[in-house]
Amino acid sequence: MCAPIPRLAVENPISVISSKIRKPDQIIHPWQFGHGEKKATCLWLVNLPKLTPTYIVEGRESRVHRMPPSPDRWKERSRTFAGIARAMADQWGSL
Repeated sequence: MCAPIPRLAVENPISVISSKIRKPDQIIHPWQFGHGEKKATCLWLVNLPKLTPTYIVEGRESRVHRMPPSPDRWKERSRTFAGIARAMADQWGSL
C-alpha cells in the first residue's frame, strides 16, 4: 500500500488489514454490481474515487459464505465477481 505509484486499489475481504494497517476506504458487495450475492469486500484506495454501484439486484444470499467443503472451495471464495471487475475497469480505467 506504500508503493511509489500514482494510483492503487487493494481488494480483500474483511480481514486483519483493517485492524493492522488501516480501515478500508470502501466496503462493497457483489449485489451492488449485478450479482445476487452478499460478500463484503474491502477496498483500500490511493488516489482513486470510491466505486459507484452499477446494477443493484434483489435476491441477495450468502452463497459464497455457506459453501460446503470441497477441493475448489478456496478458488470460488476468492473469485472476483465480473460485475465488480467491470466497474473497476469502467470507472478507473481512464484515470
